[in-house]
Amino acid sequence: MRASRLLAILTTLQARGHVTAQALAAECEVSVRTIYRDVDALSAAGIPIYSVQGSSGGYRLLDGYRVRLNGFSSTEAEALFLAGLTRQAADLGLASVAASARTKFVAALPEALRSGSLRTRFHFDAPAWFAEPEVLEHLPSIADAVWNQHPINMQYESRQRAQQRLVEPLGIVLKGGVWYLVAQVASDVRTFRVSRIEKLTVLETRFDYPKTFDLESHWAESTRRYEKDLHPNRAKIRLSPLGIELMAELLPPYVRKGAMISEETDARGWREVTISVAAMPKAALEMLRFGKEAEVIGPPELREEMSKVLQLLAQTYLGR
Repeated sequence: MRASRLLAILTTLQARGHVTAQALAAECEVSVRTIYRDVDALSAAGIPIYSVQGSSGGYRLLDGYRVRLNGFSSTEAEALFLAGLTRQAADLGLASVAASARTKFVAALPEALRSGSLRTRFHFDAPAWFAEPEVLEHLPSIADAVWNQHPINMQYESRQRAQQRLVEPLGIVLKGGVWYLVAQVASDVRTFRVSRIEKLTVLETRFDYPKTFDLESHWAESTRRYEKDLHPNRAKIRLSPLGIELMAELLPPYVRKGAMISEETDARGWREVTISVAAMPKAALEMLRFGKEAEVIGPPELREEMSKVLQLLAQTYLGR
C-alpha cells in the first residue's frame, strides 16, 4: 500500500511540478502527517524532492529530474493522452482510475506538454451531433459482468415491447457516442443498446467465454449486415450537378460507396445514379431530401410512392 502511495506522490510531482501536502493527502486519502513521512522516505531514498515555504508552499522535484517509473516513452505517453476518453471512462465507473492513469501518462510527457499545451490543442467530444446524453446507470455493472463472465438477467425495452432476457455478456462497444452490449442469447449473439436496459441483475454464476469469439471482428461483420439490411433495395435516379455534390451530405457512406454514377450527362448536365435504398415509404423520404435536384426513374413502386407523397404535400401547402 505504501509503495503504491510513494509512486503516486512521485508521479504527481512529475506531472504537476508543484503540489501542496494537503493536496497530496486528499488524493492519497491519508493524513497530512502521513504525507510528511512519505516525503521524508523519498528524500532518504535519494529522490531530489524539496519543500517550498510560504502561503503557496508545497513540494517540488529538483528542476530537470525525471524518472520513467511508468515505463512509457514521451511519444507513447502523448499517444495515450490523445486516446483518453474521460467521459466514457466515467460512464464505465472508472473515473478515478482513469484520472490516476492520466496523471502517470502526463508524468512521462515532455515539460512543454506537461504544462498543459497538449490539452489546449486537442479536445475529445465523442458523442454524435445533436444527441441527448443517455441514461447509463447500468453500464458499470455490465462492464463488471463482462470482465468477470457473470450472466445478466435484464429487462430490455426494444422498439416493439419490453422483454425479459437472460444473456451472457461478451463485450461492450462505444459507437457514435452510444454504448452497446454484445451478448450471447441461447445460440445467437445479439446486440443491445445499453440505455434501453430498464432493469438489470448480475448473477453470481459464471459462464465460459467462447474461445473463438472476437469482439472486433464480430462487430465489423454485424455492422456490415446491419447497413445492408437498412437498404435492401436498388433504385435508379437522376441527379443534377448539385444533387451529385449533395450525395456526400445526404447519403450514408456505405450507400455512397456502392453507388453507380453514369459518365454521360443529359442536356441539363444531369446524370443517372443507381443506389441502395430502404423500403419504399422510407426510400421516398430519403429522395425528398434532395428536393428538386433529383428525379426517381425506378423502380415503379418508388415512383408511385413519390407521387403519393408529393400529392399529399401539394394538398397541405397548396390546398389542392
